Amino acid sequence: MRRKFVVLLCLVALVVSGVAAQKKVELKIAWWGSQVRHEATIKVIDMYQKLNPNVSISYEFAGFDDFWTKMTTMAAGGQLPDIMQQDYARITEWQSRNLLEPLDSYVASKTLDLSDVAKPIIDSGRIDGTLYAISLGSNSYSMVLDVDAFKKAGVPLPAQDWTWDDMEKIAMQIHEKLGIYGIGGGFEVDELAWKAVYLSDGQYLYTPDGKSYAYKDDTLLVNNLKMLQRLIKAGAAPSYQEYLATFGGTTGNIQMDAIVTGKSAIEAVWSNQVVAVATAAGAGRNFAVVHLPRLKHGGQPGNFLKPSQFFSITSQSKNKVEAAKFIDFFTNNIDANLILNAERGVPVAGKVRDALKKTASPVVKTVFEYLDRVAKDAAPTPPPEPARHAEIRANVYVPLIREQVFYGVLTAEEAAKRLRSQGMEILKRP
Repeated sequence: MRRKFVVLLCLVALVVSGVAAQKKVELKIAWWGSQVRHEATIKVIDMYQKLNPNVSISYEFAGFDDFWTKMTTMAAGGQLPDIMQQDYARITEWQSRNLLEPLDSYVASKTLDLSDVAKPIIDSGRIDGTLYAISLGSNSYSMVLDVDAFKKAGVPLPAQDWTWDDMEKIAMQIHEKLGIYGIGGGFEVDELAWKAVYLSDGQYLYTPDGKSYAYKDDTLLVNNLKMLQRLIKAGAAPSYQEYLATFGGTTGNIQMDAIVTGKSAIEAVWSNQVVAVATAAGAGRNFAVVHLPRLKHGGQPGNFLKPSQFFSITSQSKNKVEAAKFIDFFTNNIDANLILNAERGVPVAGKVRDALKKTASPVVKTVFEYLDRVAKDAAPTPPPEPARHAEIRANVYVPLIREQVFYGVLTAEEAAKRLRSQGMEILKRP
């Protein structure tokens, strides 16, 4: 009788453990990006759910600016997703608001296996020694060139160490020869040019404590803005109005980019977006990828290597362990990454990277080769922007540079002066 009772207890235990193993889990994931990214990520989510039938994953995605608006609203209501895509420039802000889960314990338990990821890549997601984010790929800003447009115009492709003066000259030549834009409008809306010109001069935007601008002279920014204004005035770059109306503006819709639609020969994009550009442009298009322009030939580049994006687990998540398991899958599963196709940057896990190199399409190989070049010729990676950077971008840089300089309301000098004074007010606040 006792033996039967023990057997019965064992059977009950097995049933209970089976039920526990199949406990239903609901996860929510949010990201920003192009349609190419959305479709690939959804396929990987579907793959994960088939492998883990007890896990149900909902998701949402948006363009870059809309994403942060949504996440801020959700954070205020305690409704953040379990996993959110994070940006190198914003991670400090979100961690300072206690909205991100520390991840070191999940790494220690191997729930999140980073044994195949290089330490510098892991450390890019640390703040004050604690891991808050997992890099989804290595990345750098880049200039994409329409090779066929250059050939048609009879303009040679630029060298990797081309300068801003070279870029202006080339953009003007292509416009004169072909009647299209030499360069699309990316630099008008992205503060990357602001950062790049100072990096090329060996300077960062902010001091290490995040309480001040590190650069003392506005001349480099002013000169860059004036160059962009000259291109717009000459018709070699779209006006800000046309950029918003015709080429997708700030929506992040790569399908509308001028270079995709054949209306420009050069476009400034992050290297992980090159795949999306080529995919949206369609078969038969030929693209090359070069460094950002620099201040002088042979000088320090404005490029630096950075995490393309991160995945973070939010502190509001109710399923943190399951969220960590999904990020582990996203990082280490080769089949999943064959679907993702390095669209978020060169994969961080060595075995995944090696697998993609063997099967990579020509455009993915172009991105891999570009990142290899940047690794040998880049400025030191600046620290993440201070928590106040997002506020400066939204409330000062965008309304001053985007809207007033490129609508012709302010001169470059006036805008740079206000960017400094108003930005400093924000940085100095307690």
